[in-house]
Amino acid sequence: MRTFAAYGAEKNRRSGRDPSPTRFCYQQGGLVIPLAEAQENVLARCSVLEPAVVGIGEARGLVTTGTVTAPEPVPHFDNTAMDGFAVRSVDVVDAPVALTIVGTVAAGPVPDITVGAGQAARIMTGAAIPPGSDAVIMVELTEVGSDGTRVTVTRPVPAGNHIRRAGEDLVVGQTVFGPGEVLTPGHLGVLTSLGIYQVRVRPRARVGVMSTGSELIEGPQALEVGQIRDSNRHTLLALLAEAGCEPVDLGCLADDEDEIAAGIGAGVEACDALLTSGGVSMGDYDYVKKVLDEIGDMTWMQVAIKPAKPLAFGLVKGVPVFGLPGNPVSSMVSFELFARPGLRRMMGHPPDAWHRRPVTGRAAEPLRRRADGKTHFARVRVEYAGGEYLARSAGGQGSHQLSAMAAADALAVLPDGDGLDGGDPVELLILR
Repeated sequence: MRTFAAYGAEKNRRSGRDPSPTRFCYQQGGLVIPLAEAQENVLARCSVLEPAVVGIGEARGLVTTGTVTAPEPVPHFDNTAMDGFAVRSVDVVDAPVALTIVGTVAAGPVPDITVGAGQAARIMTGAAIPPGSDAVIMVELTEVGSDGTRVTVTRPVPAGNHIRRAGEDLVVGQTVFGPGEVLTPGHLGVLTSLGIYQVRVRPRARVGVMSTGSELIEGPQALEVGQIRDSNRHTLLALLAEAGCEPVDLGCLADDEDEIAAGIGAGVEACDALLTSGGVSMGDYDYVKKVLDEIGDMTWMQVAIKPAKPLAFGLVKGVPVFGLPGNPVSSMVSFELFARPGLRRMMGHPPDAWHRRPVTGRAAEPLRRRADGKTHFARVRVEYAGGEYLARSAGGQGSHQLSAMAAADALAVLPDGDGLDGGDPVELLILR
């Protein structure tokens, strides 16, 4: 059986393409493109997933694809909102009055008593309203006699007092949710209150994450010179889970072309999208780049941002593949700006929810940068004080300084120039 790499090489030979690293980098060019253009390129090729029916336990955060209507009323029957006594309102007009207690209605059973003139029934919250009564008076406004057979109602109450009517929340046939609704815990509560335990939605995107590099080490063992721990894969898996996707760990692969080709091939067969990190900068000789160019329809971009300037994106067998930068902060920022919006589009979220909505805050201290033609995304800590967001640097701004990214609450968007002075307005992407 041919590997994906062998298939790609054969395709290149037929088309006359030169897959050598030098030709490859020259073909893709070094043109720096605006952020919006790169984002549009990604979003345009992230197709929405086909609908699926899922159980209620899997549905939180997913997006409905059709209209849900109420098959039954909520509440299903008239019931009491209070512990107290079910009475006839006409009997308590001249309160205080004493009424005869004819029984107790608990939540659950069908009432087996009827409230007649001059009578009252004990009733517990949620219990069905017994026939004959038309109001409930809370227990705090009553006094039960010493023998337990009589109750004095101290105040008059109107008909319907503390009664939750059948269908008061939802009536049969009423539209509960329309298409495009993101299911929250409250939505799930409504569905189960209607007896709906399966719902048609856009499914959770199943996204594979693979790391490549013979220098990468997994585990706590001591590092040799030249080795680094594989942190990006674990970071990206956690970011995917936080974004509502189903993360799939595809492991860490050595710098071996056949192994990488087989790994990518298996990943696109099993997943809705694929993330790799590293090997996307111009001039790198990297097997991931070589394999993806052979088997996929990839675009290798240099985006006018810092960090996360290099980005690879394209389709392999119709599956979106995100080639993110290898530096850990660049990988996280690239995920935030490109992969997360694309994946949210795939899962059916509306356009205004693909990207985080920026908010305007104020720099609590100078946020400096150098002019270089790029938009910088500074890692900042944010507090809300005096009715506004105040942003301070979270630490070192190097693309390798992951600790500052971990400490950051937001990304501060710094336009080209020298940066901001303390007190200047700043656009913020709140991360948490």
